Amino acid sequence: MRAPVSIVIPTLDAVGELPATLGALAEGLEAGLIRELVISDGGSGDGTLAVAEAAGGVVLTGAPGRGGQLSRGAKAAQGEWLMFLHADTHLGPGWAAAVLAHLQDHGDMAGYFALGFRAKGIAPRLVAGWANLRARRLGLPYGDQGLLIPRALYVRCGGYPDAPLMEDVAIARALRGQLRPLGAIAFTSATRYQQQGWLKRGARNLVTLTRYLLGTDPAKLARAYQR
Repeated sequence: MRAPVSIVIPTLDAVGELPATLGALAEGLEAGLIRELVISDGGSGDGTLAVAEAAGGVVLTGAPGRGGQLSRGAKAAQGEWLMFLHADTHLGPGWAAAVLAHLQDHGDMAGYFALGFRAKGIAPRLVAGWANLRARRLGLPYGDQGLLIPRALYVRCGGYPDAPLMEDVAIARALRGQLRPLGAIAFTSATRYQQQGWLKRGARNLVTLTRYLLGTDPAKLARAYQR
C-alpha cells in the first residue's frame, strides 16, 4: 500500500529555512506517511533547489506567488492526501501520530496544526494565541499552520487560487465546516515580527484580513502589503 501523503512546499530563496523544515518531516517517513515531497519554487537564486533535489523532492519551477506555486504543486502531487507547508514551518514532535489519527478518524475532512513561534516571550505567545483562536472560532487557519486535506476535498473546494495574497484565507473559507485541528504544533519563523515589531506586524495582518473579507482585491492588498 502506497504512503498516503504528498508534502507540498512553496519556496523562494528559502535555503536558510528549508533544511530544518525537511528535517522535521523525518518522523512522517518513519511512520510510512509520506509518499513524496513536492517543492514548488518561484525562482530562487540561492541554494534552495539544490537542497530540494538532495532531499529527493519533485522540483517544479514557475512564476513567484504563493497561491500559484501551491496550485502547481498540488496538480503535480500524486498522494491521496495533500499536506501544504510553508518553507519556514517546522512541524513539532508528535505531528505524524496526529496526522495518522486524523486519517483514521476524519478521513473526509481537512486538518490544520496549532501555531507556535520559534521565539520566546509574551508577544509570541499572544500572537500565536490569537491565531489559534481565529482558527478555532472563525475557521481561518493561516498557511503557516499547515493544511492537511484529502485530494477529493481539495478538488471539490476549488483548490488554491492563483492570488498574490490571502490564498490561505480563500481556501480556508472554501473549507468552512470541514476543518479540524490536529493535535500537534507547527512552529514558524518569527523573523518578520521581530524585524517589524510584534504589535505593528500583528495589526497590519489584522487590517489586511479585514480588508480582504470586505472584498478588497488581493492584488491591491499585495501592493500595500509589500510597501
